[in-house]
Amino acid sequence: MKLTILGGGGFRVPLVYGALLGDRAEGRVTEVVLHDLDAVRLSAVTRVLAEQAAQVTDAPSVTATTDLDEALRGADFVFSAIRVGGLEGRAEDERVALAEGVLGQETVGAGGIAYGLRTVPVAVDIARRVARLAPDAWVINFTNPAGLVTEAMSRHLGDRVIGICDSPVGLGRRIARVLGANPNEAWIDYVGLNHLGWVRGLKIAGRDELPRLLADPDLLGSFEEGKLFGVDWLQSLGAIPNEYLHYYYFNREAVRAYQQAEKTRGAFLADQQGRFYDEVGAPGVKALDVWDRTRAEREATYMSENRETAGAGERDADDLSGGYEKVALALMRAIARDERTTLILNVRNQGTLSVLDSDAVIEVPCLVDANGAHPVSVAPLPDHATGLVCSVKAVEREVLAAAESASRTTAVKAFALHPLVDSVNVARKLVEGYTSVHPGLAYLK
Repeated sequence: MKLTILGGGGFRVPLVYGALLGDRAEGRVTEVVLHDLDAVRLSAVTRVLAEQAAQVTDAPSVTATTDLDEALRGADFVFSAIRVGGLEGRAEDERVALAEGVLGQETVGAGGIAYGLRTVPVAVDIARRVARLAPDAWVINFTNPAGLVTEAMSRHLGDRVIGICDSPVGLGRRIARVLGANPNEAWIDYVGLNHLGWVRGLKIAGRDELPRLLADPDLLGSFEEGKLFGVDWLQSLGAIPNEYLHYYYFNREAVRAYQQAEKTRGAFLADQQGRFYDEVGAPGVKALDVWDRTRAEREATYMSENRETAGAGERDADDLSGGYEKVALALMRAIARDERTTLILNVRNQGTLSVLDSDAVIEVPCLVDANGAHPVSVAPLPDHATGLVCSVKAVEREVLAAAESASRTTAVKAFALHPLVDSVNVARKLVEGYTSVHPGLAYLK
């Protein structure tokens, strides 16, 4: 079985390959093709993967190419984790937004819109190529903004593109652990959009244990989200929000923290990964050791500004191991082997949330089998969550319309309608700022 990884020179590719090395069952991935536009990054990551596989019998073969059509042809699965504009582009997204006093985070607010406008045209081109060169392939999208990009690709691939994210999985596992339950045996009632969802229940042996957690201040304040949002606010909501909702509920504090930080997250990662690729390229270096050390630093500093604002302290050791690669492998297993499972995924709505149309991509629990991912029926969201979901989905639709029409006016509308952008004039300045620094937005007229 052939797996093609787009963005194959990306820093987190060894997580995916490492997960594949532990899969010894029949019907597993035997061939991995890495595609990237940067041959130097491809070479560095290939070295890391070779060291990972050195002691593993029958490890999946690895080849690398800068030819997209060659990489896609004959693929059974395509894992898309591209970053249009690179980490330098992410740093520019943050800088332009913060200069206007709004959030520049890569998936939320102005930064997410800018990243989406750059990424959607590229993702659509990939989807069209997959449809032509590998029509039976399943596309697993991790490219951010994951929900928006998955929806753009679904217009050409239908339900054969599925978005993944590790945030809901990590949240559900933290809640289960603090309740003393096995996370693998818990049913997580999670609903929303990517990076905009809420856990409204967590059933263990058919009993919803979330009310017990919400009623116990000590228990509620003992894990990441309790520290991040505060016990009182979680009790007011009656739900546990995805960590990215901190940017909405505490927006002013988050923007101030990012403005005062020595470096934005994008600038930090650009510097860190630049050092990684330089170091791995040197002769005699153990590439896997360098990667392990760099990854540990990356995970420990995740959302550090938000945690500092909330006084949440350091991340727990259990939260430093990633997770999206496990979701990707579980998804591939379920489809390839018809091993039915339940996963929280980004899929087309298909009537699951009545306030959105059928084609809107949402993030919900899905039953997965050989025919793909099928969203599970869920109860309606409360009004406050419905309003936010509908508002952000409307913005995503404007981003898709701007990318399709190459309309600068529609791009301004997308920025202006976002809940975290407080002025049409700011929206205009953002479009001016982003188009001046990003060649990938030159198409907007």
